[in-house]
Amino acid sequence: MKDLINARCGWAGTDELYVRYHDEEWGKPVTDDRTLFEFLVLESAQAGLSWITVLRKREGYREAFHHFQVERVAQMTADEVGRLMQFEGIVRNRLKIDSTIRNAKLFMAVQEEFGSFYDYTLSFFPDRKPVVNHFTSLSQIPSTSPESDAMSKDMKKRGFKFFGSTICYAFLQAAGFVDDHLEGCFCRSNRTVPARP
Repeated sequence: MKDLINARCGWAGTDELYVRYHDEEWGKPVTDDRTLFEFLVLESAQAGLSWITVLRKREGYREAFHHFQVERVAQMTADEVGRLMQFEGIVRNRLKIDSTIRNAKLFMAVQEEFGSFYDYTLSFFPDRKPVVNHFTSLSQIPSTSPESDAMSKDMKKRGFKFFGSTICYAFLQAAGFVDDHLEGCFCRSNRTVPARP
């Protein structure tokens, strides 16, 4: 177990939830739009907060936002927003709740235009391929990239909220469009790119 700890990215620490997220999800390529929408909701909720705060409320978000079914979220009403403002399972910020519903509608518009949000995201990458970085320390990992800058700029133009370049980069890391697992992290050797469904 000690060897595994030494071979894991340092940011995961020892929190069981964080370690599991690092080992099983972070940086693993996601092609499914429903999962991409989930990360979009969670990352935009993170703005101004720590990721672990949102991660601990993930089940609450799942319950609040119809298990991340984008069509259902896009149809949520003012009454539902009012109820969510009383729901302790999520970050109770009206602007973020409203933006989740707005972002769901825009997410669907992107799907209509590009065929999928996955294809839209890949459109910001050279040769439409994910980036695999080769960093050896946490201090080398950037908070933004040319891809996140371009994607954030385009999303803002489309009307998405709470999706600046830093949040966008975190989204790209989470969903495996950018692999920032450090050299020596055991997750790098386990990396597989799934076939497009």
